[in-house]
Formats: sequence, structure tokens, C-alpha cells
Amino acid sequence: MLLITEHQRYFVYTGVTDMRKGFDTLCGLVRAEMKLNPMSGDMYIFFNRSRTHVKILLWDRDGFALYFKRLEKGTFELPSHNSQTTTSISAQTLALILQGIVLSSVRRKKRYEHAA
Repeated sequence: MLLITEHQRYFVYTGVTDMRKGFDTLCGLVRAEMKLNPMSGDMYIFFNRSRTHVKILLWDRDGFALYFKRLEKGTFELPSHNSQTTTSISAQTLALILQGIVLSSVRRKKRYEHAA
């Protein structure tokens, strides 16, 4: 079961990913392309070219876990990004992407945010 909480960080690889890639190759993408540590406990999200498949890689205390979802109809929406290979998203945004909600149509009301 995939648990999405505000206590983790979420990084989307904005390039195209071959969904045949497994744990080791995705870890290599995280290190080489995203310049991040795959064992940090953060979640790393990868999409295929047609955005019908998603893989999420995460380190779970004693090993890697890989979540894989294939849509039978429709596509996943990528969050907006500036030609970077990596973009950070919130837990809420990831949940919306996985549920198929159009991100541009979501309106958020103003809320207080404490600057750390």
C-alpha cells in the first residue's frame, strides 16, 4: 500500500522513463539525472512517454519499494516545470495526479503557512 503523507518529499523526473526499468536502474536515474540520494526516504516519480504508466520508487527503512500503476484509459497529468529534469511536488499534488484530477482546474483557498 502506498502511503502519501506531508512528512515526505516528492520528486518528479520530468524526462521520459522506460517502464521496463527496475530498482537498480531507477536508482541510477535518481543519482545521475536528478542528483538526489535514492536512500533518503523521499519518493521519486517516473512517467512513460504517453503518461499512461507511473512508477514510484522509495526507500523503506530496509529496502526499496516500487509502486507501479498502469491506466486502462486516460493519462496522468505532469505538474508544470521549468525545463529541469526534476521538480518537487506536494503530497496533495501527487494524490491529485494519481486520482486523475486536472491540476490547472484545482482552486486552493488561502491558508496560513508557517515559514520554517
